[in-house]
Amino acid sequence: MPSKARVRDKTKNERLQDICNQYIADGQPWPAGKKAIAAWAIRTKRWTAPQKSLIDQCAQELADAMRAEMETDPQGRTVHAKRFAKIKEVDEDTGNLVQKMIWFDSHTRTGQLMRVSQAQWRKSILGECRQFRIEEESFNDNNTEGAVLTSSLDFEIDLHDEKHGTEYNPSPPQDDQDDS
Repeated sequence: MPSKARVRDKTKNERLQDICNQYIADGQPWPAGKKAIAAWAIRTKRWTAPQKSLIDQCAQELADAMRAEMETDPQGRTVHAKRFAKIKEVDEDTGNLVQKMIWFDSHTRTGQLMRVSQAQWRKSILGECRQFRIEEESFNDNNTEGAVLTSSLDFEIDLHDEKHGTEYNPSPPQDDQDDS
C-alpha cells in the first residue's frame, strides 16, 4: 500500500515571497518599493497582521533600538552602546540546551562576552561577503550587456583611508637641475 507523503507547509518567508511574486504577476509597477508591495498585499487581503505576542513584538522593537544606539568611547570613537552575544544555556524547565541572546553594554561587558559577540559579528560579515561574491559572479555569468563587475573584499585599504584620511598629498616637485 503506497504511503502518502506529507506535504511540507511553506515557511513564513516562502509565503511572503509568494506575495511578492503575485504582486509582479498581477502587473503592479515593478521595480517597486517594499511599502508599495505591502500596501497592495493588505489591500488585496493577501496579508493580514498575525496574532503576534505583545512580548515578542516589544522584544523585537527593543532589540532594534538597542542595536541602533551608539555612544562615544573615551578615545572619541563612535561605538555601539549595547551589544549582544548568542549563548547556549540549560533551560530551567526542560533541562535542554537552548540558545538565547544576551545583551550587555560597556559597563557590563566582559572579555568573554566581547569575544563571542565579535566572533559572531565577524561570521555574519563573512556571510554577507560570501553572498556578495555569489551575486557578483551570477551577474558576470548571466548579464546580457557583457558588463563585468570585479570587487575586492579586502577592506584594509578602506579602513586605513577612513582612519588616516584620503586627502591627496603629492610629494613636492623636484627642482630640475640645469647643467647649463
